[in-house]
Amino acid sequence: MPKTCPCGLPAPYAECCGRYHSGAAAAPTAEALMRSRFSAFAVQDGAYLLRTWHPDTRPAELDLDPKTRWTRLEILATADGSAFHTTGTVTFRAHYTHAGEAGSLHEQSRFSRVEGAWVYLDAVFTD
Repeated sequence: MPKTCPCGLPAPYAECCGRYHSGAAAAPTAEALMRSRFSAFAVQDGAYLLRTWHPDTRPAELDLDPKTRWTRLEILATADGSAFHTTGTVTFRAHYTHAGEAGSLHEQSRFSRVEGAWVYLDAVFTD
């Protein structure tokens, strides 16, 4: 596992998104869930990604490409998604390399709560 958290916050992985991945804690906000899901892509934790996907939109399985390396996350905007909300959105740009080529994914993700826990609902790709 990486020492520094892939999500971009200045914390060790184990104290940041790693605690969400292990199940020791739950993401308290939509942004924290977004960051933890980016980190899950970075460390190839498909089980966490499926576990934090809304049951109405969750795929039956997830095929992560081991040739894709997620390198950096930029949070561009957030709306709602705090402890006081039941829905939220996070607009972000995720940077990656695939087969030596750099790229990025610009997306606005929607999150909601299911049984009190934040989950990823769906997204609109903005690029």
